[in-house]
Amino acid sequence: MSALLEVNSVTVSYGRGPVVRDLSLKVDTGDVLGIVGESGCGKTTLAWTILGLLPAYARVSGSVVFEGQDLLRLSHGERRRVLGDRLCTIPQSAMASLDPMYAIGDQITEIIRTHRPLSRAGARDLVVRSLREVGLPSPETRIHAYPHELSGGTRQRVAIAAALALRPSLLIADEPTSALDVTIQAQVLDLLRVLIQQQAGAVILITHDLGVVAQLCSRVAVLYAGEVVEESDVASLFADPKHPYTQRLLAAHPAVMHSGERLATIPGSVPDPAHRPPGCPFQPRCPVSLPICEQPPPWVPLGERRHVRCVHYGEDQEPA
Repeated sequence: MSALLEVNSVTVSYGRGPVVRDLSLKVDTGDVLGIVGESGCGKTTLAWTILGLLPAYARVSGSVVFEGQDLLRLSHGERRRVLGDRLCTIPQSAMASLDPMYAIGDQITEIIRTHRPLSRAGARDLVVRSLREVGLPSPETRIHAYPHELSGGTRQRVAIAAALALRPSLLIADEPTSALDVTIQAQVLDLLRVLIQQQAGAVILITHDLGVVAQLCSRVAVLYAGEVVEESDVASLFADPKHPYTQRLLAAHPAVMHSGERLATIPGSVPDPAHRPPGCPFQPRCPVSLPICEQPPPWVPLGERRHVRCVHYGEDQEPA
């Protein structure tokens, strides 16, 4: 049985070197895949590649096969029929994605009627149901509200309702709580957890926060400098992270700190795409690097759907 989504050897460059480099991953129906890594690791570029939202000057190679179709080979019209229907997104900023000139009900109604042969009244009923599912009180009256009349948390609930109204096969959520304060973040994450459990499709969650991955995801892919350096089920990764970068990410998470301890950091920064080091891109920052790390690291299987990209494991060794 083929995967719902297959990203095959995708490379994306904006002209200064690859931001995403020879990246491959698969998403099956039912997966909730977290994509994690520091800023500059290529997470959002990967999401934009799948969604077809890259700028015109981006150079892309490889394939992105969704439900048997290569999204990179579709015409603009063919892609529009997929986006908003079977493939949807929850953006970082709901305010930036909602049109300030139209009431929220009208905006979601337009999405629905673009993809479903429903009357305006039938679409409006579906809008009300979707807004009720995301916890909006009195959705029959709130559909007439404009985005600026809503709080940040409520706008994000509207964005979630718009994305899920047609029950997409694949939902991509790009840092869906990053623009919210901590209290509202927790509420929206709780909402997403419930909706994900109810949804039959698959989810890709883009985030820099491993705590969010622990709450919501079943699988995780760790990105560094545009490459997947480790992929695993969430429980195995948190219990026994393999790649040195993954280990340092977990050590730097506030949840693992004890009172009075200094928060761990990863020295250095993600390399500029134009000045990528040879071999393993993490080698200049890695505390267990060896001369062999200047050679391309192997993609090593460690069990069912678990891999790590590290020369230590390729030699049947593990980093100290």
